[in-house]
Amino acid sequence: MKSMAQLEYHYGLKIRIYPSDRQKQLIKLNSDASRFVYNEMVVIGKELWQLKQVKLPIDTVQTRIKQLELRQNAKQMSNHFQFLEDKRIDSLAKANAIRNYRKAWKAFRKVHGTGVPKFHRKSYAWCYQTNCQYIKQETAQLTNGTVCFEDLKHILVPKLGRLRIKGSHKRLLSRQAETRIGMVTITKDAADRFFLSMQLGSDTPFITKPAKTNRQTGIDLNVKNFLTTSDGKVVANLRHYRTIKGRLAKAQRVLSRRARRAKKEHRPLRNSKNYQKQRLVVAKIHARVLDRRKNFLHNVSTTLIKNHDLVVAEELRSKNLLK
Repeated sequence: MKSMAQLEYHYGLKIRIYPSDRQKQLIKLNSDASRFVYNEMVVIGKELWQLKQVKLPIDTVQTRIKQLELRQNAKQMSNHFQFLEDKRIDSLAKANAIRNYRKAWKAFRKVHGTGVPKFHRKSYAWCYQTNCQYIKQETAQLTNGTVCFEDLKHILVPKLGRLRIKGSHKRLLSRQAETRIGMVTITKDAADRFFLSMQLGSDTPFITKPAKTNRQTGIDLNVKNFLTTSDGKVVANLRHYRTIKGRLAKAQRVLSRRARRAKKEHRPLRNSKNYQKQRLVVAKIHARVLDRRKNFLHNVSTTLIKNHDLVVAEELRSKNLLK
């Protein structure tokens, strides 16, 4: 079986999932475990750097360095922290957290401008990754370390079980070509929406190559309008934030009052039900603006790409404009 790197074509798919209350608890548990492992790797990395500054061959220092280096894998870390041995925690989530830490260090060394790995803070957004070893079939059974589509409306995920899904995956399920599922990321945003993103690989293309149009265009980004093409066409800026600014301000004022009341009564905000209800209202308004912007950008870019063979854009940097 070929690995993901050996496959010629790759495709990213993001679909909406609707987990049950039990599945939400499992997602939270795996997300917390993944964040803990990543932060523990940051702690180990900092301590190793400090110990290696000691140039003298002190036995205590050398022993501590060996202990920390041995703990830099999922199995040894689970042995050290017994709560990571919980059967509900996906072992691949722990391994991917360590892998992401090492990728962050590689990016720091290779890419200019990226910082060293830092602690992942606790937030209302959850995220963890798992891997798959599955070739798509018509009737798939769930096995260890496997993600597969059960039908058009359900997917099977390790530890979580059967999940109800919704998204643009029906076209991929009708493919006759062999398709491999690689990395799978399960996320929850601040608006309590759950998503499943997967990396797909195949030796046959996922989309058909568009026909040539023998047309070229250049785009210029503006302040008043969104952009102007070299043909003279103007794409207006829809200003999604301004249309919803009043509702957002009103919702944020209510949120601020509930936060002040909770603090006055010495209640933590995470345990304040009224605050959390209003926080969700504000998060959904922000999510609506974000979705509208993404949809607008997607429609504009798709129209330009389908109607032109070459699209040229200026390299615009706001820092240079401010100078």
